[in-house]
Amino acid sequence: MKVLITDNINKCVKDIISETAEAIFLPTMSEEEIIKIIGEYDALMVRSQTKVNRNIIEAGKKLKIIGRAGVGVDNIDVNSATEKGIIVVNSPDGNTIAASEHTITLMLAISRNIVPASQSTKEGKWNRDAFTGTELFGKTLGVMGFGRIGRKVVNIALSIGMKVIVYDPFANEEMVNKKGALYETSLDYFLKTLDYLSIHIPKTSDTINIINKENINKMKKGAIIINCSRGGLVNENDLKEALENGQISAAAIDVYENEPKIETCPLINYNGNNIILTPHLGASTKEAQINVALDVASQIKKVLSGGYTDSAVNIPSLNPEKLEPVKDYMNISENAGEIIGQISKGKIKSFEITAYGELIKLDIEPLEVAILKGALSSIFHDVNYVNTPFLAKQRGIEIKIIKSEAPSSFTSLLKVKMTTDIETNSVSVSLIAKNIARIVKLNDYDVIIKPNEHILIVPHINQVAMVAKVANTLCEENINIGSMNVSQNIKGSDMSIMVIDIDTALSEEMLNKISKIEGVHNPKCIKLNV
Repeated sequence: MKVLITDNINKCVKDIISETAEAIFLPTMSEEEIIKIIGEYDALMVRSQTKVNRNIIEAGKKLKIIGRAGVGVDNIDVNSATEKGIIVVNSPDGNTIAASEHTITLMLAISRNIVPASQSTKEGKWNRDAFTGTELFGKTLGVMGFGRIGRKVVNIALSIGMKVIVYDPFANEEMVNKKGALYETSLDYFLKTLDYLSIHIPKTSDTINIINKENINKMKKGAIIINCSRGGLVNENDLKEALENGQISAAAIDVYENEPKIETCPLINYNGNNIILTPHLGASTKEAQINVALDVASQIKKVLSGGYTDSAVNIPSLNPEKLEPVKDYMNISENAGEIIGQISKGKIKSFEITAYGELIKLDIEPLEVAILKGALSSIFHDVNYVNTPFLAKQRGIEIKIIKSEAPSSFTSLLKVKMTTDIETNSVSVSLIAKNIARIVKLNDYDVIIKPNEHILIVPHINQVAMVAKVANTLCEENINIGSMNVSQNIKGSDMSIMVIDIDTALSEEMLNKISKIEGVHNPKCIKLNV
């Protein structure tokens, strides 16, 4: 077997990989060159420079695993790899120290005018007064994001005497407070209290340009922005304008919207001394590069030896002995999590997962992971079977597993109850025959429906022509109904629920139209991974 190693990856990986395969180092290759030879290789190991796109993946007929020696996998077409059955792995912990230290380094350097002072002195000038800086001690640092790197930055900042406030809608207040930081749920209040803002959140559709002109203007005049997270979180044009008009006194940026095309970044045209730009150096320490390289090399070795990996981005990292007995329940369990995650409001506090029937004889830990993955997928864009337990634990989500011997109408049944800080919802699913999975209960309403990609849930008062009104509204917009199930009333209530399989997602406008039907209460359109 052969492993192709591109980019500048430390050659320490050779000793690990050579136990199972031949390691070939070709650090400077174009896409065309890789495509010509990748068909000979069983594994590919890259950093961020090589873009592993669909063309490369389709040419890699023998590829079993692609390893990213780092955290982000933006340069790998994970969906194409998944389609081809290729495992994609990364090293989520290897650069935590490096990235957090770089954040603090930039914060210190921008506060003490290190860069312009150094340049001036190298020019033979002695101008101490021009470079008088400010201390971090006693200042308020806002940390946006309480993941691995965010938590490490909090620790360092507290140790040098800063006051720290954390903003992360999905963090646990108690865990933040235990670190010695304050927890804030209002972004507006968070922004206006800060002397420094350090960003440590993933890049998603909800977070792109989160630090824009509107939010910058909510910040204390003269605040300082540090971004070592992901390019595109800070609007570069808006930041340039804020530096020019003095709303932001300084900034230190390590990541950019169009990397590595730094020439397209408007910040390079800003001539002030109150900005530091570095070329994505967050993970660029000798130690971090060695750590991530050794970690990924070990995972490649495991996979090529026929084993399982610990940091797969696109497949379950589960013990085969546990997975095999419950594998038929995995998809419907994930669907249960997706449903309950999308119909619920508020911050997740706890799960209660109850198994009935044949399931009580099995180890349902893999199903627990599948449920959590489904529920958290509405919050995180990069959640997978590997990081799901970590994310749940990080946010203080409590999980209770119950095996009940109470009688059930189904041979096996899995009930998922999720409690948030606002409400509690439940969904029950079952296999009514091998490979025939069904959603059988939503809260206390009995339904039997096949999990399909788009499902419309319509709580309503049980009254004449209600089904016809909803169906006609859908038909008017040429939305096809695949199937529909209407529950019976709950005893003592006039409420019922429709669950409708539709062939497309509904717009907000369409949902509003349905919600205006007299007797309809808060309809939801959910999307399942089927």
